Amino acid sequence: MSAAPAIVADGLGKVFRPPAGLGEMLRGRFLGSPLVALTDVSFSVAAGEIVCVMGPNGAGKSTLVRILGGLLLPSSGTARAAGVDVATGGAAFRRRVAFVVGDERSFHYRVSGRANLHYFAALHGLPAAEARRRTAALLERVGLAAAADRRYREYSRGMRQRLALARAVLHRPRILLLDEPTTGLDDDGRERLRGLLAAHDGTAVISTHEPEWFHTLGVRRVALAEGRIA
Repeated sequence: MSAAPAIVADGLGKVFRPPAGLGEMLRGRFLGSPLVALTDVSFSVAAGEIVCVMGPNGAGKSTLVRILGGLLLPSSGTARAAGVDVATGGAAFRRRVAFVVGDERSFHYRVSGRANLHYFAALHGLPAAEARRRTAALLERVGLAAAADRRYREYSRGMRQRLALARAVLHRPRILLLDEPTTGLDDDGRERLRGLLAAHDGTAVISTHEPEWFHTLGVRRVALAEGRIA
């Protein structure tokens, strides 16, 4: 019997209701016209598979990956990741799934990259000795060993993205969700990202506008157009 899929999306839809403009508010309307981001999106990802979600700007790539990561609630449909409903997963979901965005803002600016990783390792329940060992190894792997003890606020955009990638695999999640992970990375950073994905013993879904860059990893492509599977 084949293993259950790592991710299953069933009829996902997402509609945003932006706030109304001043003129609409004066007429008693507090929400603007609905913006349909996703419509009836269904697909599955096998355990250990790498999938690139591709499409033009506005196709719904980031919205889809953020729903799978539990950062947005779907307006319709359901999704499960690592056997957990993404809308109600809680702590069990966070232990199994890691998310990386292109505009990371959750690190502590006044402490070092190393201290940041130690902090997040503690949140995941890693013993102190293991946290130190994993942190040192990952800082080396992403090319930040020499800058490990510099404050995060001194990091360039590319360095911050490297640290986000290191944090994502720190607790060995079963699923990686990456939203435009090459943002800000130079050629060396991109190669290190490729190495992280190749070494990841699990599933990955990557939202990207350059899926051809990941072709050596044997990825499958899921194309979106105007919020639908193309």
